[in-house]
Amino acid sequence: MDAMIAKAPVDPETVTEDVEHLSISPFGPARASITEHPLSDDEVRKMTDYFHASLYMCLGMIYLRRNPLLRDPLTIEHLKRRLLGHWGSDAGQSFTYIHMNRLIKKYDIDALFISGPGHGAPAVLSNSYLEGVYSEVYPDKSEDEEGMRRFFKSFSFPGGIGSHATPETPGSLHEGGELGYSISHAFGTVFDHPDLIALTMVGDGESETGPLATSWHSTKFLNPITDGAVLPVLHLNGYKINNPTVLARVSHKELEALFLGYGWTPYFVEGSDLPSMHQAMAATMERCVTKIREYQKQARDSGKAFRPRWPMIVLRTPKGWTGPRKVGDHFLEGFWRAHQVPLTNVLKDKAQLKLLEEWMRGYEPEKHFDKSGKLIPELRELAPTGNRRMSANPVANGGLLRHKLHMPDFRDYTVEVPKGGVAKMGSMDNFAGFLRDIIKRNPEQFRLFGPDETESNKLGKVYEAGKKVWLGDYFEEDDDGGNLAFEGRVMEMLSEHTVEGWLEGYILSGRHGLLNSYEPFIHIIDSMVNQHCKWIEKCLEVEWRKKIASLNILLTATVWRQDHNGFTHQDPGFLDVVANKSPEVVRIYLPPDANCLLSTMDHCLRSSNYVNVIVADKQEHLQFLSMEQAIAHCSKGVGIWDWASNDSGEEPDIVMASCGDVSTHEALAATALLRTHLPELKIRFVNVVDLFKLIDPAQHPHGLQPHEYKAIFTDDVPCIFNFHSYPWLIHRLTYGRKGQQNLIVRGYKEKGNIDTPLELAIRNGTDRYSLAIDAIDNIPGLNNKGAATREKLMNEQIEAKNYAFHEGIDPKITEDWVWPF
Repeated sequence: MDAMIAKAPVDPETVTEDVEHLSISPFGPARASITEHPLSDDEVRKMTDYFHASLYMCLGMIYLRRNPLLRDPLTIEHLKRRLLGHWGSDAGQSFTYIHMNRLIKKYDIDALFISGPGHGAPAVLSNSYLEGVYSEVYPDKSEDEEGMRRFFKSFSFPGGIGSHATPETPGSLHEGGELGYSISHAFGTVFDHPDLIALTMVGDGESETGPLATSWHSTKFLNPITDGAVLPVLHLNGYKINNPTVLARVSHKELEALFLGYGWTPYFVEGSDLPSMHQAMAATMERCVTKIREYQKQARDSGKAFRPRWPMIVLRTPKGWTGPRKVGDHFLEGFWRAHQVPLTNVLKDKAQLKLLEEWMRGYEPEKHFDKSGKLIPELRELAPTGNRRMSANPVANGGLLRHKLHMPDFRDYTVEVPKGGVAKMGSMDNFAGFLRDIIKRNPEQFRLFGPDETESNKLGKVYEAGKKVWLGDYFEEDDDGGNLAFEGRVMEMLSEHTVEGWLEGYILSGRHGLLNSYEPFIHIIDSMVNQHCKWIEKCLEVEWRKKIASLNILLTATVWRQDHNGFTHQDPGFLDVVANKSPEVVRIYLPPDANCLLSTMDHCLRSSNYVNVIVADKQEHLQFLSMEQAIAHCSKGVGIWDWASNDSGEEPDIVMASCGDVSTHEALAATALLRTHLPELKIRFVNVVDLFKLIDPAQHPHGLQPHEYKAIFTDDVPCIFNFHSYPWLIHRLTYGRKGQQNLIVRGYKEKGNIDTPLELAIRNGTDRYSLAIDAIDNIPGLNNKGAATREKLMNEQIEAKNYAFHEGIDPKITEDWVWPF
């Protein structure tokens, strides 16, 4: 293989022209950008011993359920019957963790450890145990032989803990299961935490993901005066599950060019020889920490923010470092076979069992742990104490730091609605004033996040309280409405993954925020929100995890007003994704007007440990409820609108229901058509704000009790339900409800183009004419009068479509429609 590489043609003009001269091997003595040797021989010895103690525990977690200190010869009975876990990245992560401990003690650093390759959780867990935190949090996992046995057994074991840096892991706020979010989470934690350094391990497999690749640009949004710093360590151990990694197979020159291009200063530490690697890593990490402090001091002393080339480390070590180089005829250390369980056949192969024992004994547990099984004092002294221990940092248990928002009274932003369905206003534009004042009152604990859409989403008033953070270069024209500033409260980057990661990191570390996004493109972060939902659900089971602020996602530029952008921009299906998550975590709200939006947002921003999704369009719409009515309606989550109904509390002929602002508008217009043409009909109008009110209460805590549901929807009368999103979701939520067979749901059906608003609704059967016709078709006994009305409505619908095709806009009669009763 070496010969093949050496003979490969080299273009002297390419960035890889030095491929023949620079080794990219992870083996051998240390090669480093910083060549100083700051450690004494005694310090090297102690750090090696601590490192070996950690790696011993990593293997113990993967393999052992008995005989934790190998005080007896290892037998199959001591092993777990099912071997789970990941070994490959453990050594590199533990190595980095231990070196940060040295600097925490030397410089009194407030540091947090984020494990991008969270499958390497044994490294994180072992260090938490060695520094005493794990036993403090879980007293049954005590610092003795029996506690260690329980600790080992619980890892990746039924009734125990997971194989990643899960919520049960002290010091973790990033599980690292779904890869790509370590850097964005890290930056979220350091925003408005000026003393914090987030030491972030980035796996070289993770580095191939789109979200991670983009998140390197986060330095353009980091203010060295008001924010802390992220110290990334790109861990090049060379392999993923079964393939080499891209960045581990390119030259130094190409790697350096890549990260210089991103705006970082990369420092290299490479090799496998422990004594020289300790010296190299100690010198390099110290250089990085001192550089971070120099930049911060310069900015803070001068009061002038700037964007430094922040330091980062490229750490190249073998995959499965310190393990056997070969097992039989196959490579292990330095190859993909070290990724998960390194010796897979120990339960059946006596030779592998013997090799495992020799390997584990090679870490000398009897030297590092005393007779009781506790880490010896000489090594324990290497770790920080108290909250300076990274696994005890309260930032990772953000609820400890969370303070309630200082909220203005949302009633002060009331839209006056003397009569429902007459006046038009922009709900988002009005909400922007409320949001602006929340930012003003919470200048260090609230930020607004979004992918380049704050102004477009009619939230521009927030710039009166805080501009968009921008540490890149400035042009003269930026003063003309650019709203950029070195210090601000609005975070915008055209990467939904990055801004979502920032927000998650921000709230996980004890603060509050809001993400605003176009509805169709929130799908980009479907799985990311899914992971956060799972994190919160698990946190509910962990007693010591304190509540954090809810993840609030405001969706606008909704499907029914994407008529101008066309089919690609029409997708309300994020609600289906969220509805699948735990009922203990997710909430979905569709406020129909401005006052309901204010009431809903006040509730969501005060809440904790939820994922709240709020859908509200940004265009001007009819306003329906006074503030008093809105508060009552939102408190109930669903209700009958008496002012739009004429059943007078009697059994109605039909229930007209709606959920969503545009859907409510069309449902009301349909109700008006029916009352005009068929005045004898008794119609009950129902609106739903809280989507989960529809579900059985056994399935979701917000669900209406059966008698409550019947009192609103009845169980024997047709119900036309006009829904904002895909209609199947309503059928699913109401499954098992009495009267479900009478439910006719209309919603988006994947029909769209460059349409007028009414034409788009007609395509999907959610327009006023279609809804009124649905009602006529499902009310028995209308006979000839019903047929004549149906024909008239069909003709009006055709005329509206023809007008749109000819004029490019909707008829004035529909554009200017108001509630007539």
